[in-house]
Amino acid sequence: MSSRSVSGRTVVVTGLGATTPLGGDVPSTWAGLLAGRSGVHLLTQEWAQPLPVRIAAEVAVEPETVLERVEARRMDRNTQLATVAALEAWADAGLEVKDERVDPDRFGVSIATGIGGLHTLLNTWDVQKEKGHRRVSPFAIPMLMANASAGSVGLRLGARAGVHTPVAACASSNESIAQGLDMIRLGRADIALVGGTEGVVHPLPLATFAQMQALSKRNDEPERASRPWDVDRDGFVLGEGAVMLVLETLEHARARGAHIYATLAGAGYSNDAHDMVQPDPRGVGQSAALTHALADAGLTARDVVHVNAHATSTPQGDVTEALSIRKALGEATDQVVVTGTKSMTGHLLGGAGALESLATLLALQHRTVPATINVDTIEPDLGIDVATTVRELPAGDLAAINNSFGFGGANVSVLFTNEHADAPRPTQAGDQA
Repeated sequence: MSSRSVSGRTVVVTGLGATTPLGGDVPSTWAGLLAGRSGVHLLTQEWAQPLPVRIAAEVAVEPETVLERVEARRMDRNTQLATVAALEAWADAGLEVKDERVDPDRFGVSIATGIGGLHTLLNTWDVQKEKGHRRVSPFAIPMLMANASAGSVGLRLGARAGVHTPVAACASSNESIAQGLDMIRLGRADIALVGGTEGVVHPLPLATFAQMQALSKRNDEPERASRPWDVDRDGFVLGEGAVMLVLETLEHARARGAHIYATLAGAGYSNDAHDMVQPDPRGVGQSAALTHALADAGLTARDVVHVNAHATSTPQGDVTEALSIRKALGEATDQVVVTGTKSMTGHLLGGAGALESLATLLALQHRTVPATINVDTIEPDLGIDVATTVRELPAGDLAAINNSFGFGGANVSVLFTNEHADAPRPTQAGDQA
C-alpha cells in the first residue's frame, strides 16, 4: 500500500495533545480508551438537578489547574480547553512557543468548534440583566466569538499563514483536520496545528438537546448511558474537551528529526441535503465522504482495516452509519474492525472528530483498536464488525478512517495510514493501560 497526494506533498502527524473526559493528556486518554473506562458521570451541580438529563462527560482535569489563573480568567472554557491541548501537542512535536525552527509565515492554525463561547455569552447576558450594561466585561466579545480558540492559540504560537475556525456542528474538527491537510498540500503552510474544542456542559444545551430527544436519559446508570449499536440505545451523552494534532510535510518533519505518528493521507467531504438534524437514512452522503477520502488518498477499500465511527448512540444515526460503511467499502467491509469510542468519552460535538482521529491514528500506531463498551445486545443485521472487546490489527501497511457527521447534513471522513510512522513512544505504549 502506498498512498499518494494529489499535490505531491505528503502530510504527517508529528504532535498530539488532548484534554478529555478520560484524562488530562494523550497518554491518560489512550490508556482510558484501552481500559474501556467511561468518562460519563452524574452531574452534582445545583443547576443540573431540575433537568431531565443530569449526566455528562466532563473533562478529567480542570483547565484552570493547568493554565495560569490570570490568563484562564480571560478565556472562555472553550479556549481554555483548546489551549491546554494545543500546548501539549506543540511540545509533543518537539517544538517551543514561537520556535525559531518554524517560519511563522509558513505556519497555520485551524481549530474548530461547534458552538463556541457559550458560557461567556450566557454569563455576560445574566450580568447585564441583573447588574446593568456598565458591569459587562470588555473581554466578553474576544472570549465568546467562535474563533477565540484559534485566535488565542495562533497568537500564542505565532502562526501567520492563516488562522481558521471551521464550524460544522459535530463534523467541525474533522473539517479542521482536512483544512490543515489542504493548507499544506496547497503550499500555504509547511506546518499546521489543527483540532477541535468544545466546553458547553451547561443547562441550556442539556435542556435543548433533551427536548429534541437526542440525549440518553439514563440518569441512574451514567457510565452505561452511551451505548452505540446496542438495541437499547436512547441517545448520546454530552461531553467536553479538546484534541489537537500537529501536521507538517514529511520533508519538514524529517529535516528537524520529528517523531512521526502517522500519515494523514486523505479527506472527504459531502452533505446529505436531506434534513437539518436527521441523517439521510439511505446513507448516500455519508458513504460519499468515505469514498472521497479513499480517492483523495489514492487508496481502495481493500487498504482499510479500521473505522472509528461517528456512532453517537442514537437510534437512527447508528444504523445509517453502518449502512454507509457497507456502501462505501463494499465487500472489503468484512475485513474492517469498527469501533465507537463515544461509548467512553461521550460526544464532544465540535471536538468529537479530533478526539476520534486521535484514537484512530493511535490504533494504527499500536495496532490495537479500543472496544465499544456498553453493547449488551447488538443491533441485528448491521453488516459491520463492531469491536466489543479490544482488537488487534494485522501487521503490514494499514489504513484507517474516522467519520464525523453533523447537523446541517455535514459529513467529513479523514484517512490515516501508518506509512512513514515511527515506532510508538514508550509513554504511549498500549501495555501501559
